[in-house]
Amino acid sequence: MLNGYQIIDADAHVFEPQDLWHNYLEPGLKRFALTSPNITIQGEKIYSKISNDVHNYAVRNIGHNHPTGAIPNGFDSESQVRAMMQMGVDISFLYPSLGLWVMGIDSMTPQLAGAFTRAYNNWLHDFCSYNPQILKGVGAINLHDPEEMLPELHRVVAFGWNAVFLRSNPVKGRLLSDPAYEPFWTECEALGVAVGIHESGSHSRLPTTGADRFNTRFGMHACSHPMEQMMALLALIEGGVLERHPNLRVGFLESGCGWLLYWLWRLDEEYEELGWEVKNNVTMKPSEYFRRQCFITIEPSEPYLDRVIQDIGVDNLLFGSDYPHMDHKQDIVARAVALQEQLGEETVRKILWHNPIRFYGL
Repeated sequence: MLNGYQIIDADAHVFEPQDLWHNYLEPGLKRFALTSPNITIQGEKIYSKISNDVHNYAVRNIGHNHPTGAIPNGFDSESQVRAMMQMGVDISFLYPSLGLWVMGIDSMTPQLAGAFTRAYNNWLHDFCSYNPQILKGVGAINLHDPEEMLPELHRVVAFGWNAVFLRSNPVKGRLLSDPAYEPFWTECEALGVAVGIHESGSHSRLPTTGADRFNTRFGMHACSHPMEQMMALLALIEGGVLERHPNLRVGFLESGCGWLLYWLWRLDEEYEELGWEVKNNVTMKPSEYFRRQCFITIEPSEPYLDRVIQDIGVDNLLFGSDYPHMDHKQDIVARAVALQEQLGEETVRKILWHNPIRFYGL
């Protein structure tokens, strides 16, 4: 709690320890465990286009943001909870860091991707067991193998988790609306499991917007998060996923919310002109699907939040700290609370507490 506000961090992260994969991969696959310092699998890097300058910048920033406690303790469960208390966060929903890359290598075999997915989920379950009331796991799902999606969904639900995440990027050429994923969407809706859509990172080895044109993190990072989320939302609407599953809850994370104003306007304009082309999958304006069942995380520094609320409403907005990544701001929770001066106390309470309760089904 901070300044009288209860706070749910809808998009926090863990830093996976180096020995996770060796300890948690199934015995016959331990030879695929990541090795340091270059973060490789059998000598092959899990990322692309990271210069030495960017790598050094990341190390410096993380060291600056977490000078005591977290780094010496390897970002373990205890340091995660301590950081939450320092920020004023009551509950954190936890997404991967390296796991976004590891499980996002398009050339990886479906079987190996499944093993990495299970290993990560098993480790995260142990990580959250330190204090499961405030450390909430968000389960990974193996998009490389549609037949493994339901078993892993059921397994993480048995952990007591009520949220999973998917990458926004195409995997093995499949969009999120691919018919192969339809049983997964059906089951998420039936079980009331929230689905967080998270871009797999600017340097992922999945098809990523901007990666074919730019080589700097400046260019790639600017493109990847908002533009991949725009196309993920489009896929879910154009492909009829939201039409067929009106009670499905989907969240778009770590991309800000400003793009949403333009994108919903654009999609509504396209629908007015070309709705006949998608009439079997889209029976109402795209913006209406979003308002009905989608959520999005804000950045406190976005200058147009009042306009977003005016057009979209406040009930779809969440807050995520992005702890402990290199661009995590130490005062971001305080800045979110300070939005009360601009948006009002009731609106801020919804963003920080009531909306994430509804999204995550607490």
